[in-house]
Amino acid sequence: MKKKLLAVAVAGALAAPGLALAQSSVTISGIFKTSLENISIGSPSAARAVGAKNKENRLADDSSRIIFNVVEDLGGGLAAVGQIDIRFNSETGAGMTHSGNTHVGLRSKSMGRIIFGRQDVHYGGRESNMTDLAGSLGSDSISILSFAGGGQQSIAFASRTPNIIHYLSPNWSGFTMIAAYSMSGPSGAQSDITSTTRAGNSLNLNPNYDAGNWQVGYSYWNSKNDTGGATLATGDQRASRLYGSFKIAGFKLGLAWDKSTITNTVTGVKSSDRTAWSIPVSYTAGNNQFHFHYDKARNDNATAGQDGAKMIALSYQYTLSKRTSVGVTYAKITNDTDATYNFFTRNTGSLGNSAAGATPNGGEDPRLLAATIRHAF
Repeated sequence: MKKKLLAVAVAGALAAPGLALAQSSVTISGIFKTSLENISIGSPSAARAVGAKNKENRLADDSSRIIFNVVEDLGGGLAAVGQIDIRFNSETGAGMTHSGNTHVGLRSKSMGRIIFGRQDVHYGGRESNMTDLAGSLGSDSISILSFAGGGQQSIAFASRTPNIIHYLSPNWSGFTMIAAYSMSGPSGAQSDITSTTRAGNSLNLNPNYDAGNWQVGYSYWNSKNDTGGATLATGDQRASRLYGSFKIAGFKLGLAWDKSTITNTVTGVKSSDRTAWSIPVSYTAGNNQFHFHYDKARNDNATAGQDGAKMIALSYQYTLSKRTSVGVTYAKITNDTDATYNFFTRNTGSLGNSAAGATPNGGEDPRLLAATIRHAF
């Protein structure tokens, strides 16, 4: 439950007589989310060491966080807003970095909101709600939709974009528009002065219409790193994501389609040209939630190998209260001979969920079985 801490301003004024009482309200919220999971590698390749195990049990943090929101009413429907989103690792206790959506800006009831900082854009539009509560974050369909080059390269960094100017329009009878511009690539801060190549930038346009029981949207992403380069990681990214869903009698049926390309900035030749799609289905009955999605990445048109993949994921979740939920999740990725798609955030080092050998070699099939608890406050 979110708690407004106006007492913070009061305490500050009492501690420093003569200072004016601040009019900002501060809200603290967040989540603890941890999974007990079994990770295994199916169809192990010859690249694995002889005698090496192909599975392990472990705990994994699922993006736990503490969020501080600040709002000051400026009058006339205008407000100053700010947010610090601090991520920490519930598995090890390490972390505590403001790597989440962190920004400052202005919000108007009639003109919309503009913020400056670091923000999620593009990569998350997929219509699946499997990971919103107690579904394992690793099972997210982002695992397929937001990676290209046979699973080797994330689109929009599959995370928040830094150095961003982000505008969200007012809600016009269900229609909203996001327009965001970053003066750097998706994975780093501005470095034009030290670059001998060019000034990079990223652009996202995301119109969306929500009619209550159905919605449809489109997200466009165009990004150029400051340095440019000949690898998947340093090439220019361009992606289009169409998505939509329909709700009826507790069911939600969705569809997401993605086309992503990466272009070699030295030669101008595409190093990746991949199409993927996802079909998510969910059903809610009282405290019970059932989730499923099937995802497929087609063979990359810019590569010679067989590097497509498919993924299935199922999850049952039970809400113990408005703040606490538990769930069990199963997911499997089937990689073609040259593909290395892996579960979202389960690559070595991601979110601190490191596991030597958990990153698949070409043609290996990662499998995930997880029991998850989530508590929001």
